[in-house]
Amino acid sequence: MPAWMSADLAIQASYFVTAVLFIMGLKRMSSPVTARSGILWAGAGMAVATAITFLYPSMTNYGLIVPAMLIGSVLAWWSGKRVAMTNMPQMIALYNGMGGGAAAAIAAVELYRGGTEGYVTTTLAVAGGIIGAVSFSGSAVAFGKLQGLITRSLRFGGQQLLNLLLLAAALALGALVAAGVNSSFAVLTGFFVVALVLGISMTLPIGGADMPVVISLYNALTGLAVGLEGFVLENAAMIIAGTVVGSAGTLLTQLMARAMNRSLGNVLFSGFGDTGGPATGAVTGSLKPIEASDVGVMLAFAQKVIVVPGYGMAVAQAQHKIWELCQLLIERGVQLRFAIHPVAGRMPGHMNVLLAEAGVPYDLISDLDEINAEFETADVALIIGANDVVNPVARTDKSSPIYGMPILNADKAKNVIVIKRGQGAGFSGIENALFYLDNTRMLYGDAQKAGAQLIQAIKAVG
Repeated sequence: MPAWMSADLAIQASYFVTAVLFIMGLKRMSSPVTARSGILWAGAGMAVATAITFLYPSMTNYGLIVPAMLIGSVLAWWSGKRVAMTNMPQMIALYNGMGGGAAAAIAAVELYRGGTEGYVTTTLAVAGGIIGAVSFSGSAVAFGKLQGLITRSLRFGGQQLLNLLLLAAALALGALVAAGVNSSFAVLTGFFVVALVLGISMTLPIGGADMPVVISLYNALTGLAVGLEGFVLENAAMIIAGTVVGSAGTLLTQLMARAMNRSLGNVLFSGFGDTGGPATGAVTGSLKPIEASDVGVMLAFAQKVIVVPGYGMAVAQAQHKIWELCQLLIERGVQLRFAIHPVAGRMPGHMNVLLAEAGVPYDLISDLDEINAEFETADVALIIGANDVVNPVARTDKSSPIYGMPILNADKAKNVIVIKRGQGAGFSGIENALFYLDNTRMLYGDAQKAGAQLIQAIKAVG
């Protein structure tokens, strides 16, 4: 058998193994119990696909490839070990963008050197280029917003028209290239510049409340771009990886949007989730503060407590302290559960990851559909930094931007304790009517400090 044929067989066999590892890894990531091993399986698949690339007979530029891989691996390892769990959403957004940027870079290399053959291949390269560029620049803006580098959402009249014009310009320039009418340096450069600007312009108006959906959307776009460029390079591993990521990201985006009772178009083109805007939907009544010692007594003698974590817990890095508090209650015979809303935090699964890091058993964690009916029988609903996902106006006020959004029914518990740093509104800018109900009391302070105080209060009960 010729050497080139044996190498080709090895490459194709390795890509088959890669596909199996990717799919099995993704399947195992669907459960918290097996998610860690799923990541390792998928990582092994990527390692196989990367290693087998060096067998390509046409592979050159090892002097550039190997150092780039080493530098990227070291940076990823270093940043992954150092990043706090509270900053994980912006890291996901950043890595999302890197994937999209890599796909756009592949398209740029192929198109600038005229290496694509045929109308179909060129069209796929153009499509992957525009999608990857939008994902790259959009994810960069999302990272800036989550990191606090961009503190306000830029909105102005005619913004949707501008986005439409940018999209039309990118499509027109891409069509010129794909049809072979004009693929000059100027046209190609204009195409990529317009696509990058489109990603920025699309993402700047979107605020913090919508970031879980936006991150998921760009994840899907990155996968699609990688898959398209895989067809251009005739690389099965890229096609498989892109297809898996794109389809999973699309499903997750739909689930996130459904959890907010909003369409994807509403997320991208409405003002809901705009950070930095004035609070709306003011409610009547007064906030009723409570001391940690009184909350400790209430929790210690409760029969059933449901804990609702939110981004406030993540900011305070209080998940370990909260779990320590919950362990004390469980030892006293309290029936305890955690309730997780699909869009709690800054990315899908954010709260689940934090609780898993603290060692909370998976069987104590329930999603919205599983736990909502139990709030009516709960003695205490303990809200830790959550806001919009427990706001009852979503059920009652048709004029509210969040009307129809499925929420956790925390207001139906006998007593509601809200641990909150201050009196501000949530990321949607909407005042939370839950905080003003007769059965709600406010325990002010960050979740770390409040958790420590509650622990001492419960121990003092004896």
